[in-house]
Amino acid sequence: MGFGSNERVAGDVPAVAGGVRSESIDFAQGARDMEELGRIRCGRDQGELRPVLLVASFGTSYNDNRADTIGAIECALAEAFPRFEVRRAFTALEIIEKLAQRDGYRVDTVEQALARCDEDGVREVYVLPTHLIPGREYADVRRAVEGFSGRFDALKMAGPLLGSPDDIDRVIEACVEAMDPSGSEGETALCLMGHGTNVAANAVYFAVRDALALKGPFRHFIGTVEGTPTLEDAVGEMVAAGARRAVLRPLMVVAGDHANNDMADADDPESLAGMLSARGVEVECQIEGLGQLPAIRALYVEHARAMVEG
Repeated sequence: MGFGSNERVAGDVPAVAGGVRSESIDFAQGARDMEELGRIRCGRDQGELRPVLLVASFGTSYNDNRADTIGAIECALAEAFPRFEVRRAFTALEIIEKLAQRDGYRVDTVEQALARCDEDGVREVYVLPTHLIPGREYADVRRAVEGFSGRFDALKMAGPLLGSPDDIDRVIEACVEAMDPSGSEGETALCLMGHGTNVAANAVYFAVRDALALKGPFRHFIGTVEGTPTLEDAVGEMVAAGARRAVLRPLMVVAGDHANNDMADADDPESLAGMLSARGVEVECQIEGLGQLPAIRALYVEHARAMVEG
């Protein structure tokens, strides 16, 4: 698995939870444990019953990037919460089915993961969705959790990554810092590509756009694949602003199909890179998911801590 960019670095994520400090864990080994055993545990005792931190993600069929993003988030959480067992669930049924058929790799849905916790005798379950907005997939997680009400001594669920103005500012700051553009400030545009949705939660992307407008010195833009502002909107705004060069980056946990195809495929005239290239704009694509950024992993840890301790 391509896990080189996520080897543990001192100061990456706070390793304290409930007054207990864990030893640093090897992120590559942790990702392998999740793929092979379905769980990550810190410490030597692998047999005792522990509270479960269930990480619910949309999922991806890009195996290396799954390790670099979802796996990295799960490992950061395991390190920060050493008395917990971290487990995985995906919400995208088509991805779950594809992984099972193509790779023989089976991932639980949220319902299956919660049922497994119940069968195992787990008494405390804390569900951390990695979804960015409270859209359909997040609502599905909420319904699944509500369906297990009363089955555990403690059952809690955290909010989405972009759940507050402060969350939005911190995610944007991490993305902008990662872009690290070169070139003329007046001619270089920085553009994030989000997923988007046709439900009310899409308003979060306009909040991101408003927050991006306050960032300098480069001009910042956002477009979405399935919502608004659209990719066409973003291209039009960049061209109108006089951009001659654009740095593109996905505003998504993983860099999977959307990042590789809808954003970076310059041969596709409907992709973000293709539309910009056709307008004479030089394009740089950074195919890296949010889960690969230490600052984002640290934010997920904070969300988990607020849920567990709240």
